[in-house]
Amino acid sequence: MKSAVEAQSVWALMLAVVALLPAARGVWLNMPSSGWKCVYEELQTNAVVLGDYYSFYGDGDHNYTIHPTLTVKVSSPHGSTLYEKKKSGYGQFAFTANEPGTYASCFTVDNDDHTGNTVSVGLEWKIGVATKDWDSVAKKEKIEGLDLEMKKLQDYVQAIKDNMIRLMSKDLGIRYASVQTNARVAHYSQASLGLCIVVSALQLWYLRRYFRKKKLI
Repeated sequence: MKSAVEAQSVWALMLAVVALLPAARGVWLNMPSSGWKCVYEELQTNAVVLGDYYSFYGDGDHNYTIHPTLTVKVSSPHGSTLYEKKKSGYGQFAFTANEPGTYASCFTVDNDDHTGNTVSVGLEWKIGVATKDWDSVAKKEKIEGLDLEMKKLQDYVQAIKDNMIRLMSKDLGIRYASVQTNARVAHYSQASLGLCIVVSALQLWYLRRYFRKKKLI
């Protein structure tokens, strides 16, 4: 009875952690008849990414067993091609981000194979802990049941901790930039005020000198 309660508690905590950590998401794209359609994701250095994609006809009755062909391309923030495949109806790509920034997964329909048909693409995008093969981990470390769930929980908590540290570091950087900007604006305002005072004093001096020359005062 006690182990069952512990298991329920672990599962509840796991669900809460997973809810806090957006490590995986799925999207459904309705493809245009021509051109590219992309999904963008902001990644940090050393983030492990696993993507599964598949295409299907999306007009009315969905037939998921027929896969229209696509050209798939995954690019880094600076435009380097990490994965590219032509004439592909489904597949999987994986990479490790070697630089921070926005990564793009782009798809285009091969119109020569299915002109006039509406094509949709499903993409499941996994990051970090979500990419792990837990069955392999269980066999390698010889753990199962509650121990395996605790291992999953530990990895998810570590991922959240790393993410929080990254966000805090980013927040500190933004605060520092804000303080620097405010200081520069204050210096600029003081310099502008000082310049206005000097110009006003020179104008007053010039007018008094002018009026004295004209014997108006």
